[in-house]
Amino acid sequence: MMIPLAACPRATLSAVKGVLTDIDETVSTEGRLTADAYGALEALKKAGLLVVPVTGRPAGWCDHIARFWPVDAVVGENGAFWMWHDAKGDTGAEGKLRTRFIQSETERADGRRRLELIRAQVLREVPGVGIASDQPYRVADLAVDFREDVPPLAPADIQRIVAIFERQGAHAKVSSIHVNGWFGDYDKLTTSRLMMRELFGIDLDAERERYVFTGDSPNDAPMFGYFPNAVGMANVGDFTGRLEHQPRWVTAARSGAGFVELARALLDARR
Repeated sequence: MMIPLAACPRATLSAVKGVLTDIDETVSTEGRLTADAYGALEALKKAGLLVVPVTGRPAGWCDHIARFWPVDAVVGENGAFWMWHDAKGDTGAEGKLRTRFIQSETERADGRRRLELIRAQVLREVPGVGIASDQPYRVADLAVDFREDVPPLAPADIQRIVAIFERQGAHAKVSSIHVNGWFGDYDKLTTSRLMMRELFGIDLDAERERYVFTGDSPNDAPMFGYFPNAVGMANVGDFTGRLEHQPRWVTAARSGAGFVELARALLDARR
């Protein structure tokens, strides 16, 4: 059972050292990034918290996010890689954008070839479906659009898409807008744990209570199950019965307004 965030003890909130967060309908609202939500990211960063988006969005988006958003790193394509700016050098020059892929280029190329066969099958077998408009900017997965730029599909059709991926041996995860499929033994959680250890020297297994993950949809379920203080936006309730794991806490507000609610709670607890 999810507990309202307002009931979260102040001591729990004040002990939080960082926020890992989904983007779509967690930070964004109806496909848009509001000034308040962006400001919440910046306020968390300025307060000294680690801020890391963990998203199904493509490498092209993550390049922009890592360069221009107030974040410490970004995990993209459901764990295919993370991007970050390395530290400034002794001269004070700006750091460079870096990318750490989970798979080799050969593995990614083979995966893309196999995904093209799935792409054709999905388009042939599921009427009304589309390929995500951000697909050209992806390096490791296939994103099938079921409501972002196409009329919303029925839950049964979404499950048909998932089944096609899985029959071909691919992983498939449902977000609030896409079904993302890929070949490779990684997901948001495994890559986040590796990133925290390699990039920041943080053992999440030992410190998971000090970090919050926030999300809104079924592809966030592994993160909800791992983080004791995971927070769902109110719209996570739209997926009741379809989440393998639920977040412990839930905001009163939906989407980006819920993220702002969480940020304010964390910052107020630190004062």
